[in-house]
Amino acid sequence: MIKIAMIEDDLELADVLTQYLKQFNMEVTNYEEPFLALSSLRINKYDLIILDLTLPGMDGLDVCKAIVKDFNIPIIISSARSDITDKVIALQLGADDYLPKPYDPRELEIRIKTILRRFNHSNVQEETNNKTFILDSDKREITKNGTYIKLTAGEFEVLSLFIKREGFIISREDIFENSDILNQDYESTGSLAVLINRIRHKIEDNSKEPQYLHTIRGMGYKFTQ
Repeated sequence: MIKIAMIEDDLELADVLTQYLKQFNMEVTNYEEPFLALSSLRINKYDLIILDLTLPGMDGLDVCKAIVKDFNIPIIISSARSDITDKVIALQLGADDYLPKPYDPRELEIRIKTILRRFNHSNVQEETNNKTFILDSDKREITKNGTYIKLTAGEFEVLSLFIKREGFIISREDIFENSDILNQDYESTGSLAVLINRIRHKIEDNSKEPQYLHTIRGMGYKFTQ
């Protein structure tokens, strides 16, 4: 469910847009008062904001400035103000889009989806860039702080699985079920433990005191970074 905060004092329009967007799995909460909206943003989590510029008690451009200053939420300006200066200022302040009224709700729906797709991709990319280990499945490469780690096929498969399921405990059975290379010889001879140990030697500063790849006794392994 996409959660949207709308700051709009035209309650009839707000109701029309709320009902329309609902069919696209978008839940809209409208705030007629901008100060109430700003207070709510500190308590509730929203994926996007639809902001009118002509509001009671506070100009929409000031609301936009306050949101950009304190929150990382995409903003679509929805306004009947036709002055190009308002549009330029809004975009300069950090709004992501400007939709002049009147408009077809279908256009708003498309713009919401486009902005969220771009915004979410940007956030995922930023989060990935901050990781110590980066998995490139297409190139079948794993890097640590930008440095390529030389791995055997089996080591790559297992470490890839750990990176994809970071923070979750993975049992021995899970490793075999998700591997196209490992076979039952690993399980029967204890060679899986040897393979895990080889991986630790390649990724840990001290393999005897692992920082990333942990053994969870009686359950399996957990990878964190």
